[in-house]
Amino acid sequence: MDAFEELKIVDFGDAAVLPADAAQSHEAIFELVGQVIDAGVLPIVLGGDHSIAEPDIRAVAARHGPVGLVHFDTHTDTGREVFGVEVSHGTPMFRLVEDGNVVPKRYVQIGLRGYWPGEREFAWQADQGITSFFMHDVRQLGIEAVVERTVEVVDDGPVYLSVDVDVLDPAFAPGTGTPEPGGMTSGDLLWACREVAQRLELVGAEVVEVIPTAPGSSDITALVADRIVREILNGLALARR
Repeated sequence: MDAFEELKIVDFGDAAVLPADAAQSHEAIFELVGQVIDAGVLPIVLGGDHSIAEPDIRAVAARHGPVGLVHFDTHTDTGREVFGVEVSHGTPMFRLVEDGNVVPKRYVQIGLRGYWPGEREFAWQADQGITSFFMHDVRQLGIEAVVERTVEVVDDGPVYLSVDVDVLDPAFAPGTGTPEPGGMTSGDLLWACREVAQRLELVGAEVVEVIPTAPGSSDITALVADRIVREILNGLALARR
């Protein structure tokens, strides 16, 4: 399967972000993603810290209605605030659920591990009905079973796919902002992304938290991020075929 032979694909360029102004940057991203959707095109966004999930998914939900969410990440990103800041890479999913852009009972997190978040965030998630698969679940059940359960939970309806590259073990993605040992292998993640894109009603996707110039990364992270995007495209092409 060559997605570039099966699909019409275009690089639509960059949003007019200002690194020192998160609010203006998010509005620029919201506007650009909206333009893509209004043209009848499925957006795949390359970022960027994970705070951009908020304008990305807001733009999608504004056109498709509240969406299901498949979220690969070390962290849940469901904090009310992180270090006293309400809009950050640790808070977008909380805000998206609270604002009604993501349907919590159609929201699945995969690959969680490490020392954050804590009891407050997980208690809120349990109240909302969010499904979480930790890395010990991925190891014990296997990635195929985890994806199968994910498809069952998310079910029919529009779905957004959010991939934080730090879900991977740092051996596979050292160039990221908050690496955490004990993560997924690139092989498992690539297969899972293709399967999700093929089997669910994908209306948008993103790959975030890539720092390809990080010392010692040797382009490893950039290469795996590129392949994640290609496998999402392959899944879409297989679904349309």
